[in-house]
Amino acid sequence: MKTAIIFGVTGQDGSHLADLLLEKNYQVTGVTRRTSTDNTTRISHILNNENFKLASGDITDASSVLNILREHGEVDEVYNLAAQSHVAVSFNQPGLTWDITGKGCLNILQGLVDLQMIGSRFYQASSSEMFGKNYDIEVGMTAESKYQNEETKFLPQSPYAIAKCAAHYMTRLYREGYGLHASAGILFNHEGPRRGENFVTRKITKWIGDYVKSGKSADFPKLRLGNLDAYRDWGYAGDYCEAMWMMLQQDCPDDYVICTGETHSIREFLTIAFKEVGIDDWSDYVVQDPEFYRPAEVDYLRGDCSKANTKLGWTPRHSFEDLVKMMVKHDLE
Repeated sequence: MKTAIIFGVTGQDGSHLADLLLEKNYQVTGVTRRTSTDNTTRISHILNNENFKLASGDITDASSVLNILREHGEVDEVYNLAAQSHVAVSFNQPGLTWDITGKGCLNILQGLVDLQMIGSRFYQASSSEMFGKNYDIEVGMTAESKYQNEETKFLPQSPYAIAKCAAHYMTRLYREGYGLHASAGILFNHEGPRRGENFVTRKITKWIGDYVKSGKSADFPKLRLGNLDAYRDWGYAGDYCEAMWMMLQQDCPDDYVICTGETHSIREFLTIAFKEVGIDDWSDYVVQDPEFYRPAEVDYLRGDCSKANTKLGWTPRHSFEDLVKMMVKHDLE
C-alpha cells in the first residue's frame, strides 16, 4: 500500500486529493494546524476511514514539519497544499502569507533532505498568480502573452504571488541541487462547492443560494464585489487534483501548467450563475464596491496545458459552464 502525507488537507484541494488517494488505496496522513475551532468540515466524510489519519502540525515551524516527516519515515509521496491562499488577504497580511506560503515549502523540502528522504516524491502547489501582469496594457496582448505556459516569465502582483514564486523556485532548486523527485503544478484558478466562501466564485453562488432561500426577499442585501472585468482560466478542483497525483507518477520530476485553456470574466460567471435561478439580468443585484479592489490587479490569465496533455495524458473533464452550474446547485441545497 502506498503512503502519502498531505500538508493542508482541510482545504479545498487537500480534501479532494485525500478522496482521490484513498480511492487509489493509499494510506494517507493529512496535516492540519491545530485551532480552537473545528476546521475539518471538508474532510468529515473520511475521518473514520481506516486508511486516513489526521495529524496536527504547523508548516511555518521547521521542527514541527521535521517531527511529522520523521514519524512517518520515507513515505511515497508528500504534497504541499498548505497556504494562505487568498490574494486580497495577502496585501493585509504579507508576513503571515510569506511564512505559510513561502517559508512553509522550504521547511518541507529541507526536512526531506535533512532526514535523507530522497526517495519520497514531493509536489508543490504553485499558482497562475505568479504570472501576474505579464503583458503591457497599453500595447495589449501579444502572441507570447495570450497564453501562459511553463516558459512564460513571472511578474507577480501580490504578496501571495511573490511567496508562491519563491516556493516554486525553491522546489526547482531542491530538485536540481539535491536530486529530489520534486514537481510543481502551476495551477490556474480551480473552484468547486468546497471553495471557501471568501473567494469570488463561491461568494457569488453562496449569495444566490441564500437569496433564493430567503424567498427572493426585496430586502435581501445586494451582492458586493470588486473588479468584474478580471479574466481567469477557471476549472474544477477535483480535475486538477488528479493532475497533481499524475505528476508524482512520472519517472522524472518536472513542472506543469494545469488549466482549461479558456478564459472568462467575472461578468460571464455572474451571467451563468444568475440564469440558473431564472434571473437574466444580474445588474440590479450586484454592487461594485471599491473595498474589494486589490492594490495591484491582474487583468488576464489564460493557460496553455499542452505539456500536461502530452506528457501526463491529463485533460480537464468539466467545462466552465459545468463548474458554475455545479456550484450554484450545491448552494441551493
